[in-house]
Amino acid sequence: MTELDPRAVVVRYVTAVAEGDLATLVDSFAEDATWTYPGDLPLSGVWRGRDAIVNDFLGGAGALFAPDGLPTVTLTNVLADGEQVVAEWLSEGTAAGGAPYRNQCLGIYTVRAGRITAVREYCDTLHAARALFPQD
Repeated sequence: MTELDPRAVVVRYVTAVAEGDLATLVDSFAEDATWTYPGDLPLSGVWRGRDAIVNDFLGGAGALFAPDGLPTVTLTNVLADGEQVVAEWLSEGTAAGGAPYRNQCLGIYTVRAGRITAVREYCDTLHAARALFPQD
């Protein structure tokens, strides 16, 4: 199989997320990939390794949503320059507590040898905190 260019790797990954294609999602990451999520939320920090990213970070985030409110992901923009790809997406769903979740997100991806090796995500963490981690 021919190696995909970095832009195509990221589009393939985001499409896999949107379609619930776990096999492609997992295949998109290098084994030693990192994902940096901003802020001081329980999800914030640097997630290290494909398994931690897929199972703990991305998989754990699913528990923050209502069973019938899992977020939809819509890719809205992609820019690429060499191994760096900037992708923007809209994530919409319903939080486990019933709050609407609508967050415009941006990720800066590094792609090497056809796999995502690093992601730095930016989003409205205040909205995420209010919707997904409400104060009692």
